[in-house]
Amino acid sequence: MKLPLCFATSLGIGSVLSYKRLCRNSDEIKCRSFFGIPENFMAEPVTSYKELQANSKSMRNKMELFLMRSQRDFCNALAAHEPEASWRIDKWERKSGGGGISCVMQEGKVLEKAGVNISVVHGVLPAKAVESMNSRGKAIVKSPAPFFACGISSVIHPRNPYVPTIHFNYRYFEVDDGNGKTLSWFGGGTDLTPYYLNEEDAVFFHQMLKKALMKHGPDYYKKFKKWCDTYFYLPHRGETRGVGGIFFDDLNISQTQDETFALIKDCAEATFKAYIPMVEKHKNSGYGLAERNWQLIRRGRYVEFNLIHDRGTQFGLRTPDARIESILMSLPAIAKWEYMHEVKGGSEEDKLMSVLKTPVDWVPLTD
Repeated sequence: MKLPLCFATSLGIGSVLSYKRLCRNSDEIKCRSFFGIPENFMAEPVTSYKELQANSKSMRNKMELFLMRSQRDFCNALAAHEPEASWRIDKWERKSGGGGISCVMQEGKVLEKAGVNISVVHGVLPAKAVESMNSRGKAIVKSPAPFFACGISSVIHPRNPYVPTIHFNYRYFEVDDGNGKTLSWFGGGTDLTPYYLNEEDAVFFHQMLKKALMKHGPDYYKKFKKWCDTYFYLPHRGETRGVGGIFFDDLNISQTQDETFALIKDCAEATFKAYIPMVEKHKNSGYGLAERNWQLIRRGRYVEFNLIHDRGTQFGLRTPDARIESILMSLPAIAKWEYMHEVKGGSEEDKLMSVLKTPVDWVPLTD
């Protein structure tokens, strides 16, 4: 029997599920359906698809299906612009409960390194993680505490310095407070990190996010934009990571979870629709060694933030049996630190730095 162009192998507990190629046309679309993967997801869901459908009203299951579809759609949209590389797809299991699907592309012509990961994990939170949550206003009296968490996290590092890096993360969390009550909340956000400032891109990115949030209330964009400028900030450098976006955590905007879930979905859709046109717009722009050198220096700042300040990275590293490769997926393949590097006044690099030192409101914060 002739197999489809891509194939999968499963090697048991803790192994990975790998695909040779991402399906891109009608002939290759058989590759995932051949192995019984529903909805042409990148891999089988962590929770069985049958269970996800049978308990469709559970927020855990709603969120996992949303994550699977988001991963599939964003990976496919990016692949349409990458002529050389394909996705490595690893489905992994966490010894303490749950697992995830990591989709990583490396050494592409357009995408130097790209990752789109989902995780669906459960188990017991260690004392340090509980302490961190309580410091943000939670009231968890039992430590260690049973928990459930799921989310999608993506960082795209393009090869061309004129294509910005993007990060997004959307997540859902439940934890037993120790008094018989389950605390739950959503979090997430996205931020854009250009190497050369394109004001048109920055405005478009913020317009899309504001439009998505205005459907849910007049003040969310203003609040989440300012939160993003504060969160994605390197205090030891005195600069933000990029031109901002939105950030929020511990979010429940109504007594029922559905309204907050709808906000999460709208933000994710806006993120995808804002970023893909930027890849198309700039992927063939000409650049030289000077622009590449600046890109690598700025990537160094990205590494500094993720390893020193990022709360998600710190949470992942504190979680027992965490998958380190997935946590550190966000780091670029190549970065650079140059001693006492200075930009020339009035240069394109200087224009970017002025925005990073003083965040800009790219669109009106309210209507």
